[in-house]
Amino acid sequence: MLTIWGRKTTSNVQALMWCVGELGLDYLRFDVGHRYGGTDSEAFYQLNPNRTVPVLQDDENPPLWETGAILRYLASRYADDAFWPGELLARTEVDRWAEWSKQNIALGFTAPVFWRVVRTPAAERDPQAIAAAVTALEQKLAVAEARLAGSRYLVGDTFTLADIQFGHVLYRYFAIDITRRPLPHLAAYYARLTARPAFRQHVMVSYDELKV
Repeated sequence: MLTIWGRKTTSNVQALMWCVGELGLDYLRFDVGHRYGGTDSEAFYQLNPNRTVPVLQDDENPPLWETGAILRYLASRYADDAFWPGELLARTEVDRWAEWSKQNIALGFTAPVFWRVVRTPAAERDPQAIAAAVTALEQKLAVAEARLAGSRYLVGDTFTLADIQFGHVLYRYFAIDITRRPLPHLAAYYARLTARPAFRQHVMVSYDELKV
């Protein structure tokens, strides 16, 4: 049994929960962080001295933190070879795109765009800064657009760990009130993700509690 600490409205927890859902794993999740609190307790410090979510504990094994590390652990232990290949070069290709997604898409969207639009009062928003951040993000999304022109998913025609790291921010990207450039292959890819039950359950989650 997996035990998971982290609220369902944080994007890193959504990536983890989406992976758990795709793998069909049993879990118990506790809302921790933001308005739920809990990260300042001594008990949570013993789980993660950084006091961040998500944290995962698999049965009696030591707790794990850092989303990417947790995802790779789950994939290595529970996934099939298509999702997380055993062959080194094939696995490295998946890992490369997973890391690219984290460093360029997740980090390029969450604070620069999402926080400025959703977590900033309307009177305090900076339209020029938001537009510049969206432009910078979409320069990176253009890399994925070209990639997806020739395949259904980020690494070929099979859903992999890379799609978890890339796709978990797309619900918010397409949902928030911003001007987006046309990226037809990305839009078709996103439509494929929304057809996945685990994506709908764990990623397409209301973020109203984050609005200010």
